[in-house]
Amino acid sequence: MVPVWYWQKNASAENGMNRRELQNLADIRVADAEKLLNAGRFSAAYYLLGYAVECALKACITKQIKEYDFPDKKLVLDSYTHNLEQLLRISGVKAQFDIQIGSDKSLQVNWSTVKDWTEAARYEDNIPGNMAQDLLNAIIDSNSGVLTWLKTVW
Repeated sequence: MVPVWYWQKNASAENGMNRRELQNLADIRVADAEKLLNAGRFSAAYYLLGYAVECALKACITKQIKEYDFPDKKLVLDSYTHNLEQLLRISGVKAQFDIQIGSDKSLQVNWSTVKDWTEAARYEDNIPGNMAQDLLNAIIDSNSGVLTWLKTVW
């Protein structure tokens, strides 16, 4: 198992990823998903969109780890998940997020759409187009998108 602090230094997926790579990957996956959505590949687009949020939350987690500090074991172990709600809890930004969704009902609605994503979506082949489009909108909305907000704190 690769500890979170290792992400600070190493670039390959097999060795872990650093914060900047996770941020870039989030953007890349959204761009990939938009192309798939436009091509009618709704299930693949849906999966990649959730994965983009996962990468953004993991970028927030890495921000908590200082170079040369020994990371908290629970944080490391808990970060090895695809569960978006769990990743938000350990991201270091949940308190800020809770305040924001308390004052931004659109972000609250968008999170309710995003949090239902699971990595099991990679095995789905019948996700409807409107479901993938709704997830895209919930993630990239310029005012209240989940990824849009995460980019302000990552």
